[in-house]
Amino acid sequence: MNYNGILAYAVAMITLAVVAVALYRGRKSLVQAIFAAGLFLFALEAAFTGYVYFSETLEDFLFRQKIRFIVSSLAPSVWLLFSVSFARTNYLEQISKWKWVLALALLAPLVLTTVFADAFVALVLSPHHASTLFIRLGWSGYAWHIVWMLASIAILMNLERTFRHSTGHARWQTKFIFVGAAGIFGIRLFTQSQAILFSGVDTGLFVVNLGVLFIADLFILRALFRGRPMSVGIQLSHQFLYTSFTILIVGAYFIALGVIAWISIRFEWLRNINLIIFLIFLTIIGLAAVLLSDRLRMQRKRFISRHLKRPYYDYQKIWENFTERTTSVTTTGDLCRIIVTMVSETMEILSVSIWLTDDKLERLAFGASTVFTAKQVEELNLFKDGGIDLIRAMADQNNPVDLKGREDDWAADLINTYDLETRESRIRYCVPLVAAGQLIGVMTLGDKVFYEPLTFEETELIKTISDQAAASLLHLRLSEKLRQTKELEAFQTMSAFFMHDLKNLASKLSLVTQNLPLHIDNPEFRADALKAISQSVEKINGMSGRLALLNRKIDLVFRDTQINDLLASAAADAGRTGQSVIVEKLDPALPPVPADADQMHKVFENLLMNAMDAAGPDGSITVSTRLSDHWIVASVSDNGCGMSQDYIDNHLFRPFQTTKKKGMGIGLYHCKTIVDAHGGKLVVQSEKGKGSVFDVMLPVAKRNE
Repeated sequence: MNYNGILAYAVAMITLAVVAVALYRGRKSLVQAIFAAGLFLFALEAAFTGYVYFSETLEDFLFRQKIRFIVSSLAPSVWLLFSVSFARTNYLEQISKWKWVLALALLAPLVLTTVFADAFVALVLSPHHASTLFIRLGWSGYAWHIVWMLASIAILMNLERTFRHSTGHARWQTKFIFVGAAGIFGIRLFTQSQAILFSGVDTGLFVVNLGVLFIADLFILRALFRGRPMSVGIQLSHQFLYTSFTILIVGAYFIALGVIAWISIRFEWLRNINLIIFLIFLTIIGLAAVLLSDRLRMQRKRFISRHLKRPYYDYQKIWENFTERTTSVTTTGDLCRIIVTMVSETMEILSVSIWLTDDKLERLAFGASTVFTAKQVEELNLFKDGGIDLIRAMADQNNPVDLKGREDDWAADLINTYDLETRESRIRYCVPLVAAGQLIGVMTLGDKVFYEPLTFEETELIKTISDQAAASLLHLRLSEKLRQTKELEAFQTMSAFFMHDLKNLASKLSLVTQNLPLHIDNPEFRADALKAISQSVEKINGMSGRLALLNRKIDLVFRDTQINDLLASAAADAGRTGQSVIVEKLDPALPPVPADADQMHKVFENLLMNAMDAAGPDGSITVSTRLSDHWIVASVSDNGCGMSQDYIDNHLFRPFQTTKKKGMGIGLYHCKTIVDAHGGKLVVQSEKGKGSVFDVMLPVAKRNE
């Protein structure tokens, strides 16, 4: 009886059952469909493996093996797609980034097994006293296994990255999915590398793949009956260190493979190396599942605390960690995510969420959670009444509130609102986030890992963390209000400038329209009226253009540019419209510099106009250029009124800050923006009553000798 074939068919049926459970247990989504498709391909591969084992002739064997390889060719792309999308809130963006790799992972194996099918298998051998066959690979078969191995490494790296970002309830729900998938592709890494090392495939390795697939099915079933892991969303941090243990493990694996091969040659008793590898791999998967257990981690802490007389929590480390994580946070969402992650990791609580109040204490908004994402909160429609009952209840509280056994209406409503699918995700405690006597939000906590109540020590720690978190949230909220106030103030200032200028223009045009009926037949009046109207339109357009500079993105086109030519052109234009004397001292030996000529001309034109306003009709202006330590320096200096150091330090180069009576304070701000976009510097030296010097410094491009 062909036991290997029966085993293959049995594993195929079990995997199909797991596919059915995955489709039934999960919410309908793209990630769920991808996962089911990946498992279905492995079930199909297992079925064709059994089909291969029941071959009666060599021709049947080669034909069935070819079909099996074609089916296997679809798996890398599907599972790579799953690895970049599983549990990630921005999975569509991730898929877009990986689209070319995914296309290559799909097309390369299929082309190698179909277009170059004749070069896939070179020879089939039946070793003496062996119960398996050895398939000698051709060049396309060898390349096929290389593609499969690289895809396995990429899949493991993506799964590792996602798992390392998961915390709390999300990690609890998805842990066995990661262990099962990692087991499948870890053993595939072994079998594919065997094929590459020996330029052939031992059909006995198919049994190893089947055994690990069966073990992975059990882990995946465990995850599916824990909750709905396909609905979990994890936000990957942009500050994550892009290092991977997968590469380290792969390197260690190949070293260990060489050692095992050497042992198998030296010691004759180690004949069935595939069985040894399978048992070792089974042990590794079991240890991984145990070591990732939250309960084991909690028991270890308890043992150390009880028997080694150390405190259960390392408070110094907790606060150092909290301070380090929150110091540079600038948004409320990021701060909330850090807080829920820290509380979940520190207290061994899988379900931690933060809900923020509005200014009027009438509604709760989602902050962050280890249970679900903002999209899921919207779909579940939590706090339909806005959470007003919870806000009122928490407004008078200072300590964490245990909801177990409470008969208050608000507590019952909250528990019903939060009645999710697993016990680990349900709410047990409410912690008010209070700062400066104001309720900032509410933190909800689930049960601890062993469903034990919080101790007095843990309650005090939670209260301390919540107080610090509330203070940080209040600081960010006040900072946001201050920013909005400054923006409103700037808008009001800008509006005042516009109103003043528009009022003057309106008065001028009003006089024209009043006198128009009386002097319409006078040619000189008509000419003056036309000139006044044209000047008014020009001023309005100029005001609108200066305002548009604030929000316009600067698109630069770099070309080799002679700064002397730009500065001389700007000086000539300014000299025709102004009354100040402009002296040019330009260095003729300056090399060209990569710059956007039009934008830099605007900079020099604006600096010259400011210099003329400061110097007045009797003043003098000097424009000069020089080369200084790989910088081209273009200077515009005047002998005008100058500026105080306080104004330079606190107001210059900021929008809506100006010393001119009719200025808007936009010109210099725009100049600095353009120079910064060139990688340059805009430096000023000025003294009250003695004039100013503006230096535009642009880097000289390094050229190959």
